Amino acid sequence: MTLYLVSCSADQKAELPPPNILMITSEDNSAYFLGCYGNEMATTPNLDKLASEGFMYTHAFANCPVCAPARNTILTGVYAASNGNEHMRSKYAKSEIVKTYPEYFREAGYYCTNNVKTDYNYSGDWNAIWDDRSRKATYKNRAPGQPFFAVFSNTTTHESMIHNQIPASELKHDPAKVEIAPYHPDLPAIRHDWAQYYDRNEQMDAEIGELLKELEKSGEAENTIVIYYGDHGGVLARSKRYVYETGTRVPFIIRIPEKYKKLWPARPGEAVDRIVSFVDLIPTFLSIAGVEVPEYLQGDAFLGDQKTEDPEYAYMTRQRMDECYDMVRAVRDQKYRYIRNFMPFRISMQHIDYLFKAPSAQAWEDAFKAGETNEVQSRFFLEKPLEELYDTENDPWEINNLANEPAYADVLNRMRKELTRWMREVKDVGLIPEPEYAEFAGDGALYDYMRSDACPFEQLLEAAQLATTAGDDFLAAYLENLKSDNSAIRYWGVLGLLIHRDEVEPYLEAIRVATQDKSGAVATLAAETLYRSGDKETALSTYERIMADTVSYTSVDRTFALNSVSAMEASSPKLQQLVQARYQSNTTGATAGESGYDTRACRTLLTKWGMLDVPAE
Repeated sequence: MTLYLVSCSADQKAELPPPNILMITSEDNSAYFLGCYGNEMATTPNLDKLASEGFMYTHAFANCPVCAPARNTILTGVYAASNGNEHMRSKYAKSEIVKTYPEYFREAGYYCTNNVKTDYNYSGDWNAIWDDRSRKATYKNRAPGQPFFAVFSNTTTHESMIHNQIPASELKHDPAKVEIAPYHPDLPAIRHDWAQYYDRNEQMDAEIGELLKELEKSGEAENTIVIYYGDHGGVLARSKRYVYETGTRVPFIIRIPEKYKKLWPARPGEAVDRIVSFVDLIPTFLSIAGVEVPEYLQGDAFLGDQKTEDPEYAYMTRQRMDECYDMVRAVRDQKYRYIRNFMPFRISMQHIDYLFKAPSAQAWEDAFKAGETNEVQSRFFLEKPLEELYDTENDPWEINNLANEPAYADVLNRMRKELTRWMREVKDVGLIPEPEYAEFAGDGALYDYMRSDACPFEQLLEAAQLATTAGDDFLAAYLENLKSDNSAIRYWGVLGLLIHRDEVEPYLEAIRVATQDKSGAVATLAAETLYRSGDKETALSTYERIMADTVSYTSVDRTFALNSVSAMEASSPKLQQLVQARYQSNTTGATAGESGYDTRACRTLLTKWGMLDVPAE
């Protein structure tokens, strides 16, 4: 299959071969840390130059604020929340309906290489989709005249790069001079991590500069579209993993050679304010290459003959991050960001083991516990509101929640409705709690289940909306949902009762019955509701049963339950014994949970209880 783009002028029509595509990603860095995005402290001359030669998108977003589900969306052109591949480092099936972009491009005759990152968050043979996926993969190995699609991933700005602090004397950026976010307390460890991260971005920029020089030396620069972006927001606490600007707004730059100027969205060097997000990449790639965009893809082409009208919104989602559960959905237009917290009873800064390897994250938590943080800095260690609304133009750090301001009621209602419309359109799998995935899809794909006649989608969506609506008007509906034959609907019933726990005294007996539910998620939230209502004995016996019963409950159930135990700071001698036994069996390789996340949750609790007598992983 040979593809051609047509370049037209007043005097001639010339057939052009399809362009090469060189896609460079950097890990974990938000747009904030590049000079071309207005940060005078940033030292990123190579990417600044690329922006001056190409097109810098000012409203570009990762649809998930963490790598694996973000890459799932990039690879498939379907939201990870729609694929059923949103929970971090999970291995659930991908629908056969959903193809990957290397497959499309190889069918079109491209040579496709990946150096070297995969991490696509689904079960499958990731290597098979590429012509070469290795540390030696390069476009230089293609057949003569063959177009290429080459991916290079830079890990220099990855979160792990601030886990160990460089001596201050060796830093290029002065910790005393960095501007830190207002939600971070002004502490030496925090200033140090900010400065060190500026250094890592400078190093990343130099390494990307070498890739661009290599392209020039190859003689292919005039035939190659260069795409650069960060795979999600930055690594300083409350960035990566969070659906705020700091976690989802990414640098995104495209340079298009003169011969393909018909693709230019503006004049080279001009900023482009169109809203784009990762789900738009495959439609855009295919549009650039002259391949018809399939209808199932969920994004919009922003270049090429199949370019769409500018979208009004971008959408972001969050579910389990490593061992900690949460569910958050967000929608962003040109000015505002709306966030709906479907688990407002969890704090934002849950103690995720990997996150708290950063000295700055630990220093922030320590300062909060010591009473040394102000209201803004403290709120992320407290339970979340049901809804958040931010004016991102006037409040770029998103600290002034406008959701309860009467002057913004129309904006709030508009964006709330838009989020619901989007969840319905993409068949959001988040309406089913992860411990129930196997119940509904078995070994199949959740994408397929959500579109099947077996799925009561509208009932699920209504149950979730009711559960997370302020006021006590729907208490009877929560109780009715708790009686459903569908475990996911029961989940939203008990979750609604937990959120509105101050009003549930008449329903406590029904909630006690729910602690015996075969669904670990339902039983856990029923136990938590009782614990918060004063019936700690029934709650503790429920936690103990889920930890002890490895036949009825899985490692995912246990991880979910351990989240509740940790949030409640619940403890009993029997529960401590069970958690320690589970931790010891997992660390010896006997029954490792999903990526060992139940082990991490056990370790966090044992550390809190002062019982960790087994070496950490």
